[in-house]
Amino acid sequence: MRSTPALVEGAAAVPLGAADAWLLPEGAVYLPSPQSLLVADVHLGKAATFRRLGVPVPGGTTRATLERLGALLARLPVRNLFFLGDLLHGPAARDPGRLDEFGRWRDTYREVSMTLIVGNHDARSGRLPSSLAIESVDEAIEHAGVRLAHEPDVADRCFTLAGHLHPAIRLGGRVDSIRLPCFWLRQACGVLPAFGEFTGGWTIRREPGDRVFVSDHQRVHEVPARPAELTPADALRC
Repeated sequence: MRSTPALVEGAAAVPLGAADAWLLPEGAVYLPSPQSLLVADVHLGKAATFRRLGVPVPGGTTRATLERLGALLARLPVRNLFFLGDLLHGPAARDPGRLDEFGRWRDTYREVSMTLIVGNHDARSGRLPSSLAIESVDEAIEHAGVRLAHEPDVADRCFTLAGHLHPAIRLGGRVDSIRLPCFWLRQACGVLPAFGEFTGGWTIRREPGDRVFVSDHQRVHEVPARPAELTPADALRC
């Protein structure tokens, strides 16, 4: 029988429906009992897509994202890795050099079972090569008492964890403020921050009863429900 690992430093332990979960400073969720790691919106190849369009954005974001994910797999006992949609950003992610880099990364973690819940960007990118040994599913699945999906919605049976929105919250007042990626936990659905290095964000509209957590890259902090300066006035994409 597998033992449940001790809570890692900097993580926040929270109940998600019937499951116990850790919110990790890296922007991922860990389910300690089945030893499963969940990430959303990795968006490999997004910077390359922008460069193809003539937008001068930095390179190296795919490598940096994979290194961060690899560091998590090295730090935690992980049997299952679930991508909650948008692993690839678009056709540029299927460039042979980029797929080779992803394949070498995958070879390092062949003992980990990996599953992709196909997101809207994955659908445009095309199916993953079979050599990656990543199972792709087109619909939400249930795992360890939690429903895993790409787009947030509510299921009658269990708590849903999803991505897609790239949630962020604006903290501060009218003069000085900062917008941070966040975990957004509602009554029956939670949304993970985007894991990728080069992703935008959507400012949430926090409602009574919602729990919101942000990370300083070392520790996860719960944002208390406070007056309007912590509640975004507008939901804006960037």
